[in-house]
Amino acid sequence: MVAAVLLVASFAVMVAGALVFTNAVEWLGLRLDLGHAAVGSVLAGVATAMPESLIPVVAIIGGRQGDEIAIGAIIGAPFLLATLAMAVSGGAALAYASRRASPRLQPARQATSRDLLVVVCALSFGIAVGLIGAPALRFVGAALLLATYGVVTWKTIHRARQEGAGAEPARLYFSTARDDQPRLFQVLAQTLLSLALLVGAAQLFVTSVEHLAHGLGVDELMLTLIIAPLATELPEKLNSVLWVRQGKDTLAVGNITGAMVFQTMPIVAFGMIFTDWRLTAPSLLAMLIALAGAALSLITLRRPGGWPVPLIGCWASLYVAGIASIIATA
Repeated sequence: MVAAVLLVASFAVMVAGALVFTNAVEWLGLRLDLGHAAVGSVLAGVATAMPESLIPVVAIIGGRQGDEIAIGAIIGAPFLLATLAMAVSGGAALAYASRRASPRLQPARQATSRDLLVVVCALSFGIAVGLIGAPALRFVGAALLLATYGVVTWKTIHRARQEGAGAEPARLYFSTARDDQPRLFQVLAQTLLSLALLVGAAQLFVTSVEHLAHGLGVDELMLTLIIAPLATELPEKLNSVLWVRQGKDTLAVGNITGAMVFQTMPIVAFGMIFTDWRLTAPSLLAMLIALAGAALSLITLRRPGGWPVPLIGCWASLYVAGIASIIATA
């Protein structure tokens, strides 16, 4: 009963944190002279991916038995983001069609394509290293992923600055001024508070789910591959839905693809260094389905007019098929 109450409370805190964070990160991008692509892909994507990223760290610090939990948490995030998170964002565009110019998601093609191409390459590389399993290859691969992530992030910020920051966001919650722009310390204070809400709520959610799942005898690997990403990646989907409702598709999709880049590069590199990075059947299936979801998004984005509405069903079907496959093979 206590775990169930805490689970509901964590949802409420997540929603509040997402609202405050969405407002703060837009102002932070404006004050730092970043474009919409950089705000969504770098700031929002990385920051809200932090709760999920903490799980493998905690699992590894906790002892050798945490290897499978760590790998499950690392792989579970891109699996969910490339399928369910994209479906939710696409569904939000359809649901808010009357308030938008189009029922289709129409992010900036160049920035989004670049993120998705990086994700496809990183996932393919991670699968190859996991199947080969050579220790030397793992360390070389981790170094390559970290270096590439640094270059990709720098290019995203550089190009987004050239494109401009876009329209001024709604008034900062922490600002008392009605007409003037908020001060930087106010923006930073709201950003830090919202991140604390998101991280705290995500960890509370995971803890509550773990107690409930353990009582039902759920397998640890299944828990981290399915339940943990669903809990800790929830802020991504909430922020993206809010931005989709406002017609800010580049921010909404960049929030998801940016998190995917972060999860498939430095976080996978962390897994290669601190675990044996051996992919069991459930882990391999999750990575392959994440790869399929990202590749499908990249291919269809090449067509003009944004993502077609039927793609929402494809993303959702991939997620459901993935869950069924993971449960069957675990």
